[in-house]
Amino acid sequence: MRGTKGYLSPEWFRNKPITVKVDVYSFGVILLEIICCRKSVDLEIGEAENPVLTDWAYDCYVNGTLDVLIGDDTEAMNDMSTLERLLKVGIWCSQEEPSLRPTMRKVTQMFEGVIEVPAAPNPCPYSTFSNYDQTGLLITIQWTVESISLLLYQHLSL
Repeated sequence: MRGTKGYLSPEWFRNKPITVKVDVYSFGVILLEIICCRKSVDLEIGEAENPVLTDWAYDCYVNGTLDVLIGDDTEAMNDMSTLERLLKVGIWCSQEEPSLRPTMRKVTQMFEGVIEVPAAPNPCPYSTFSNYDQTGLLITIQWTVESISLLLYQHLSL
C-alpha cells in the first residue's frame, strides 16, 4: 500500500478493488483542506471539533454552519453559494463508498457549473462515536445498521 495517511481511500483498508475512484477520494480530501484551511486529520484540534476533516466538513454542511469552516475568510463569506457548491463537490468526492464518488469529468463539470451539484450525502455510511480517554487518546467506534442487526440476530439465535 502506498500513499499518505488521511488521503488514502477506504478501499485500501477494506481489501476492496482499487480503481480510479481512489484518486477521486484523495482529490476530495485535498479540496476540503483547501476550503477549510485544515489538515485531513488533526489530532491536536481538541474535543470541540471532529479531528477528521471529511466528517467535520459534512457536519458543518448539514448543520448550515459553513461560516465555521472558513473562519475569517471574508472573500469566501461574500460568495457562500460558491463555497457551498465546492464543499458539496468535496463531500461527494470523499464518499467512503467508491460507487458514490463522481468521475473527475463530472467533478470538472460541477466546477464549471455545467451540471448542478446535488445535495451531498453523509460520506461515512457508518455511525461514529468519538471521545478522548483519560490519557488524551482518541477512541473512535464505528458501526452500521447492518452490523448491529447481524449481531442482534446472532445473539437472539443462540
